[in-house]
Amino acid sequence: MDRGWLEPTRLRRTLAGLPLPKAADGRIVLAVDVSNWLRPDAPTIDDRLFCHVYGRGDRKTDQFVPGYSFVAALESGRTSWGALLDTVRLGPADDATLVTAAQLRDVLQRLTQAGHWRPGDPEILIVMDAGNDATYLAHPLADLPMTLLGRLRSDGVMLRDPGPTPSGQGGRPRRHGGVLAFAKPDSLHEPDVT
Repeated sequence: MDRGWLEPTRLRRTLAGLPLPKAADGRIVLAVDVSNWLRPDAPTIDDRLFCHVYGRGDRKTDQFVPGYSFVAALESGRTSWGALLDTVRLGPADDATLVTAAQLRDVLQRLTQAGHWRPGDPEILIVMDAGNDATYLAHPLADLPMTLLGRLRSDGVMLRDPGPTPSGQGGRPRRHGGVLAFAKPDSLHEPDVT
């Protein structure tokens, strides 16, 4: 960097080879986030995916700023320290979830090559906020030793299993059951398992 150039692939390998924070049980915990990069001049740069933010910058008004996908290893305990492992700039045509999936796949490969994770180790825990679609992200990462933990939006809606089709009922079977709306506690049922 002091000579005005950077090798991103080499930097990513170097970051993966550094000592990695782990949880108390030895598990690697990674946080993923698609976030904006708050710089006052950023909205003028071409070929970036813009995220809406309010009340930031000098003007304290609505702005659209470029989006980035981050992956960081988290420490356990009450500390807020983390080890940034990867950052990818999102383009205007990029699907943020697919970019994050490819990014996590690459990070896991680098961590495995660096000896931080081996077969037989606990699965890597991936934590994400409501801005990431955990169910959409689970499909392209199903073959990896990862457990995804995502926060659901409070205004989210899910559809229950339709259950068995009643005998003697003609026509196409139902695809969905009742609505489960997080904002409506009366739509929630007691869980089958605690």
